[in-house]
Amino acid sequence: MIKNKADSFMEVKKDNITAYTIYFEQSFENLSEKIMELGSNTRKICIVSDTNVSSLYKEEIEERLLPVCRKVVSYTFIAGEQHKNLETVKDLYRFLIEQKFDRKDLLIALGGGVTGDLTGFAAATYLRGIDFIQIPTTLLAQVDSSIGGKTGVDFDCYKNMVGAFHQPKMVYINISTLKTLSNEQFYCGMGEVLKHGLIKSSSYYEWIINHMTQICDRDPNVLMKMVKKSCDIKRLVVEKDPLEKGERALLNFGHTLGHSIEKLMNFQWLHGQCVALGYTMAAYISWKRAFLSDEEFFEIRDMNVGFELPISFSDLKAEDILAATKVDKKMENGTLKFILLNGIGNAFIDRTVTDEEILDAVNYFNADLRTEADK
Repeated sequence: MIKNKADSFMEVKKDNITAYTIYFEQSFENLSEKIMELGSNTRKICIVSDTNVSSLYKEEIEERLLPVCRKVVSYTFIAGEQHKNLETVKDLYRFLIEQKFDRKDLLIALGGGVTGDLTGFAAATYLRGIDFIQIPTTLLAQVDSSIGGKTGVDFDCYKNMVGAFHQPKMVYINISTLKTLSNEQFYCGMGEVLKHGLIKSSSYYEWIINHMTQICDRDPNVLMKMVKKSCDIKRLVVEKDPLEKGERALLNFGHTLGHSIEKLMNFQWLHGQCVALGYTMAAYISWKRAFLSDEEFFEIRDMNVGFELPISFSDLKAEDILAATKVDKKMENGTLKFILLNGIGNAFIDRTVTDEEILDAVNYFNADLRTEADK
């Protein structure tokens, strides 16, 4: 739970010991103070960001860090999922070597999920591991990817196929960065937010529905409550299962089919959009198995519309989507580990979903197969 009276931070524990702290702020004003608590005065810091985020925040972050560390340098890569790969990591390694970074130094992931994943993986592997912190600037990164220590890059279009578990030393969330997001980027993050309610909390899911207008208007107080609640849900899961040996797999709700769609679309859709369509397909399978009522299934589907998330796709074949799931990380001993719902807020792991069920679900949302009456 959130610890202090101002509700400004949350501790993430491992083996009942605090592993790192998530700070919830309205600006970057307190960043230097929090960095100093990590012993920054003797360390070099490298800010890693992409070409979109660098122009927005890099200069302010540099100015705040310069007085509290030995040296600040910045590495910027071209924005986009297509650059979350080993070539970019290799270039970052080279930059860190040239800047003489050692194991006592620090990386900062400044940006969205792509930046956090890539920077975390570089930190996990450079010199067999150096510290890093997350400064997530997108909704998706703030509520999901910055927490839990999963890091990784894509390999030959296979999503997050190369990676490591490497926990950040701190997560600093500045809610005001959400103001600068495009509608597409903002609503992309809602795919993960809705997922949290669907897998773990029906009351949170209802709260999201009841506050849809304020969320879409980006009311800062409502967004702060929403980000904290999503972080708390994810925190509780990863504390119980830090290395995804069991319950943490529930966080993959929507990702099995979502990753396949993301890959086959050559990353033209954002991650949260693909997750939203993926969990809607998983909800369809749950509905067909009578785990969800008609009302629950159609509400899940229609909530995507309210947050500008997809409920259909085109120009892809169901057979290709199915084939892509067979090389996903969620395959174990030749069996696909699928996440289904037994009511809203109650997700479970299922290993019995058949190819026929997957094809049926995918085709239900295939706009190319719909008749005019269906539309």
